[in-house]
Amino acid sequence: MQLINEGGPSFMVSLLILLIITIFLVAKGFKKNSQKNVELIKAISLFALVFGFFGFILGLINALDALESINGDIHPAVLAGGIKRGILPPTLGTFTFLVGRLGIIVLTWMKKE
Repeated sequence: MQLINEGGPSFMVSLLILLIITIFLVAKGFKKNSQKNVELIKAISLFALVFGFFGFILGLINALDALESINGDIHPAVLAGGIKRGILPPTLGTFTFLVGRLGIIVLTWMKKE
């Protein structure tokens, strides 16, 4: 829960929902492996990846604006903490993408000819 708050709740909660949807679609594919299901997994996992990097870019812009407004030296711990917070959404987006792609690989492998 702490990582969700640190990474920005609006992006992290959205990415968590996309991860849950991806896992649900992969599990649904085990029962009924349709092309529509595979296409949905592809689209949602790719969207999660791009959405995570979009969150990173917005966070980076805000962080750079804040750094620009500070007069004086910036403590390295503050900078490292900001980078860590900015990296969390792309990490969850990448994880969601990998889960979706792994699910597609398994579903393709299980598909009957």
